[in-house]
Amino acid sequence: MITADDLESAVDSLVQALRPAVDADWNVPAGSIEWTCRATAEHLGQAQLHWASQLAVGARTQYVRWSARAQELAPPAGVLDFVEAAGSILALVVRASPPDARAFHPWGIGDPEGFTGMACVEALVHDHDLTTGLGCSLTPPPDLCERVLTRMFPHEPRATADPWLNLRWLTGRAQIPATPPPASWKWRPTPLAETWDPAPTPAPMPFTPLRPS
Repeated sequence: MITADDLESAVDSLVQALRPAVDADWNVPAGSIEWTCRATAEHLGQAQLHWASQLAVGARTQYVRWSARAQELAPPAGVLDFVEAAGSILALVVRASPPDARAFHPWGIGDPEGFTGMACVEALVHDHDLTTGLGCSLTPPPDLCERVLTRMFPHEPRATADPWLNLRWLTGRAQIPATPPPASWKWRPTPLAETWDPAPTPAPMPFTPLRPS
């Protein structure tokens, strides 16, 4: 099971890894993805706040129509504060949500654990992008990576016994010799006991400048 404590752990891992780099240039590319480090961090904060909104009102058919962004002139330290605050807000909403709460995501109707798992995936893989781009080190909790894979990607293959390597490989951030990753991937917001379609579908987000991870 993935909990609000896990989300706070994932976000704390990100914050601790990136605090030493707040004086660096965050306009450099974030690892292998097409965004800058600033845009990637802002996307993470945005996603967490939008998912908190989804759960808070039980939106079942679309995203709540509002936009969250860091201040335009905020320095990297301020953007990192935005990410940390957004994670804390989502964790509070998750704790306040009953287990039978459900809300919309383009990849499936999610429960509180599903939204928590999505946020953990985002925090972990984008932390990898950011630390790669900024030259920082990152060692996320292996048990958290394993539980994220079990809950969010039960339909996807495992390439190795290393859950952190598996998560990066699955999301296109690591290569394993002679083992190509899936052509596309999709996490599962929907509870494991409920019907869900794993076929990849577009996942438009209700905010700019960003695309899904």
